Amino acid sequence: MQNKMCNYKSTWEVIMNSPDFSNTSPINSTSPPFETYFSLLQTKDRVVCLVLDVSGSMAENNRINRLYHAAEIFLLQIVEMGSWVGIVTFQSTAQIKINLQQIVSENVRQNLITYLPTTAGGGTKICEGVRKGFEVIKQKYSNLDGSEIVLLTDGEDACMSSCLTEVENSGSIIHTIALGPKAAPELEEFSDVTGGLKFYATDTVDSNGLIDAFSGISSGSGNISEQSIQLESTARSVAVKQWMNGTVTVDSTVGNDTFFVVTWDGITSPPAILLRDPKGKEYRTSNFTVSNLNLRTARLTIAGTAEVGDWLYWIQNNHIAPQVISMIVTSRAASLDVPPVTVKAHMNKDTNNFPNPMVIYAEVSQGFLPVLGATVMATVEPQTGSAVVLKLLDDGSGADITKNDGIYSKYFTSFKGNGRYNLKVRVQGKDKTVRLGRRQSQALYVPGYIENGEIKMNAPRPEVSDDEIQAKLGSFNRVASGGSFVVANVPSEGTTDVFPPCKIIDLEAQYEEDKIHLSWTAPGNDFDVGQAERYIIKMSESLLDLRNTFENATSLNTSSLVPNPAGTKESFKFKPEYFAIENDTVIYFAIRAVDNASLTSEVSNIAQAALFVTPKESSPDGALNDDVINEGISVLTIVLIVAGCVAAVLIAVSITVCIIHKRNRR
Repeated sequence: MQNKMCNYKSTWEVIMNSPDFSNTSPINSTSPPFETYFSLLQTKDRVVCLVLDVSGSMAENNRINRLYHAAEIFLLQIVEMGSWVGIVTFQSTAQIKINLQQIVSENVRQNLITYLPTTAGGGTKICEGVRKGFEVIKQKYSNLDGSEIVLLTDGEDACMSSCLTEVENSGSIIHTIALGPKAAPELEEFSDVTGGLKFYATDTVDSNGLIDAFSGISSGSGNISEQSIQLESTARSVAVKQWMNGTVTVDSTVGNDTFFVVTWDGITSPPAILLRDPKGKEYRTSNFTVSNLNLRTARLTIAGTAEVGDWLYWIQNNHIAPQVISMIVTSRAASLDVPPVTVKAHMNKDTNNFPNPMVIYAEVSQGFLPVLGATVMATVEPQTGSAVVLKLLDDGSGADITKNDGIYSKYFTSFKGNGRYNLKVRVQGKDKTVRLGRRQSQALYVPGYIENGEIKMNAPRPEVSDDEIQAKLGSFNRVASGGSFVVANVPSEGTTDVFPPCKIIDLEAQYEEDKIHLSWTAPGNDFDVGQAERYIIKMSESLLDLRNTFENATSLNTSSLVPNPAGTKESFKFKPEYFAIENDTVIYFAIRAVDNASLTSEVSNIAQAALFVTPKESSPDGALNDDVINEGISVLTIVLIVAGCVAAVLIAVSITVCIIHKRNRR
């Protein structure tokens, strides 16, 4: 794996070139070693304070109402039972709306949402809001260690740097949500210095970006059974009297504390809603609860554990004009003993300079087992322009390093401009195609060892039945936010093609009779997206020559080889003309892809084809060899001959024993 991914560099070369090593000063050998300190820590209840911007700009683009929708879902469905929650608002000044309240019942949740802001006005003083959030937490706790601040703003504050040091030394974790295109560019620094999450929501109301951001702020306690899991989050503009419909799959690993939430942005009266569970039970608009505080949200709570299977919904826009309607579904684990299927999405880095590519990752797992065969779609929404949808793959090619490890990957190169981007991942598993894999060590199993000249056997490798683990997994839906990232140096006048095809990392070669068969996964026009123009395949009897001087190696005629779209398995067979195919012949191969702008990929991994013919063992004189057997002597004949010989020997031995016995009697 290291040779394939690191171009045959040694371990020490890789370490020396890593940022962690190159950016660290060497330790002075004359100074004493660092003193080791131990700190005894213990868990405590989750403490969260919402610090929400209510400045004048929050009245634009319906932001204050969208904030209410999203924060309401966070308080009623996302934040865990037993958590302490407070609310602060800020504009030119900051105000404590409610001090920390412990969520011990549904009544506490309902009380908290009455303190969410509904009006906006004034300036933007972000540091004032953060300091007021610290004040709320310190009213109950002597320090801020481990506490969380959820900071949302849509504006800029020239004085943000004045409290950065205070924030860094506070011990609190600050999760930031940037709303709209003018949110302070320094906002993410608060998350960077405190280890918090970063989110970005555009003003595109049919993307659910703000709701997804709040839904992504779950507890970091590690107790997955307490965490809310998002099964669905979709929104679209629906024409007058038209329907929005869909299917949400509730799998066996979830079902407790399940909510179906419908939001709309038109008149206060709700749209016509029909929801049908897997057993045919129907829930209509009258079964949903519309809050007096938020007249554009209808919520249905499923009592007990939701039925496993497909839930179908139909929502009709009965307004006199088109309006955006959304459906959000959340749930929690059905059992403490069975971990739910979870999705964790992120980019390979938080900031990027054009024209460097980025990589999207989504890890789909159930407990410690990877989920294989799922359909994973990533949506990247830029600050300006339309969203980009990409299918992530777990096939060990392109951006994906290891096949079937449950981590689905894809290169991202569709940069629409400078600024923030957000990532959202949608995962769907179908019962007949999805399955659980196994975490496998890269180390080989060693069956035994030698001790003092004696062979000692290790315990046999444990066998795990695939049927046993696959039986626990069926169809499922998941939605997860992957946070935000920032891109700089994108040309304002547009870009030319600057992205070559990605490096091929799964080239394989093998002899098939008198031909050699090469196979690999097709790259794209831009890394692993699109379709390459042609291939350059080289071969050599020297691995080093092929690696160091690829251009000088022997070329193969690939004029008949037309590249397929990215992700397709390629196959190429040929008969070597430049090398004599003899026993012990080893030939090395490498490949590069070229796109329509003549941009060339890196040299692929080097594959080898080796021909080894096992020599026939010489037969002892007088012994029958395979050729003799094949020429006419059947197996039955051999068995009869051997049996006859054995019988003759036994008879001779018996006669000899009898003769000796008679002589002794005389």
